[in-house]
Order: sequence, then structure tokens, then C-alpha cells
Amino acid sequence: MGAGGEGDAAAAAAAVRVLVVDDSPIDRKVVELLLRNHKGGAAPFHVTVVDSGKKAMELLGPKGQGRLDSSSADANELTVDIVLTDYCMPEMTGYDLLKAIKALSSPNPIPVVVMSSENEPQRISRCLTAGAEDFILKPLKSKDVQRLRNCSNSGKPKDTDDAQCKSLSSRRKMMPSDQIAKKATSEQRSQITKVAMVLNASSIELSHYFQFLFKFILLAYAVLCLGELLNRWSNSSFLSLWSS
Repeated sequence: MGAGGEGDAAAAAAAVRVLVVDDSPIDRKVVELLLRNHKGGAAPFHVTVVDSGKKAMELLGPKGQGRLDSSSADANELTVDIVLTDYCMPEMTGYDLLKAIKALSSPNPIPVVVMSSENEPQRISRCLTAGAEDFILKPLKSKDVQRLRNCSNSGKPKDTDDAQCKSLSSRRKMMPSDQIAKKATSEQRSQITKVAMVLNASSIELSHYFQFLFKFILLAYAVLCLGELLNRWSNSSFLSLWSS
């Protein structure tokens, strides 16, 4: 029984502790289920969800400074390895929450990953410049979960994961916003090309339709003319017979 308890405690200690911040109850549930059921890593995810940046700061604020240091954390305090926050939220946006977390005087800064349903290059550059470890587009996918794991302070040897995360973050911070914009522009051009192909195909179909309609009108006109000629011919034949 004691061995089982020690195993559960070890598993809990090894878990990646994620604080999910999102004002949408549906999005919170989707992220929570995805993280809890993810089997791609050795350590499971321990997920805590809140619906606002204000509530997140109540957990991470002045009373929670230094909670990532296990020697100073109380048993009832929340320890967090990474914060996953939505960008668009009322009162306190994800960007505001990011700046507030980075302003905490903690010996081990809490990594923050921002997520958004809108792919705006300026927004991405703004968050990465402010210290976000990564920026993920919603909805969160299974392939994105490993990115969270790599950027987290999980209590295990962090040399490899931190190096990967810092390298990713530094590359994104060094990436000029115009390069990000060019990427977005190329995606827009691709969409425009697809629309042009559809319109071109539609125009071809319309040209065939108009050709058919024109031929039909000519045929109908010819039939009317022929009918008129036959009518005149029959009338003239009848009058000639009547006069004779």
C-alpha cells in the first residue's frame, strides 16, 4: 500500500502542471480533455482551468511568487509548469496576462504559451516579443501538445527541453514581422488562386450555357419565321381558291 502511494506521489510530481486560461467554456473543455488524454509523453498532464486572466493572477500573483520552487511552496499552493492562455478575453487579454506573469519576481519564470483562433502576424510578433514561449492557433491539436511539453518547467532535467524551447522562442523573436506577413500573404495568394480557378471553371460553364441559349433562341426564331411563312402561304392559297 505504501509503495502504491509513493508511486502515485511520484507520478503526480512528474506530471506537467498546466494552467489553462480561456473565457470560452467549450474551448476550455476541449483543451482539458486533449491534455488529459494525451499519451505521447512520459509524464501526464495535470490541468487546472480558469475562465479569466484575473483568476489566473489570483493563483499566480504576489502570494504565489516562487511557487515553482518546491522548497518554498506550501502544500495548498498551486504549482504551475506552464500557462496556456487565450489571447482574446474580456477585461484582461492574454497579452496583458502574459506581461503580468513575466513581471512576477519568481526565480523560475513561468513559461507562457498564447493561443488564438486568428492568425495575425502582428499579434504573434507582439506576444513573442513580450516573452511568450510559443503561439499556437486554435483549435489545439494533438501535434501541438508536444510543443507545450517542451516549453514547460516540469521538474525533470530541463537542459534539452529548455534549449529547444529557447531556441524556438529566440528564432521567432528574431523573425521580422514582414517575413511573418509574407507567409500570411502567400497563404492568402493560395486562397485567391483557388477562388480564381473556381471562377474560371464557372465562367467556362457559363460560356457553354450562353452558347446553348443563343442556339436555342436562333432555332426558336427560325421556327417562328417558318410558321409565319407557312401561314402566309396557306392564306394566299386559300384566297386564290376562293376567288376562282
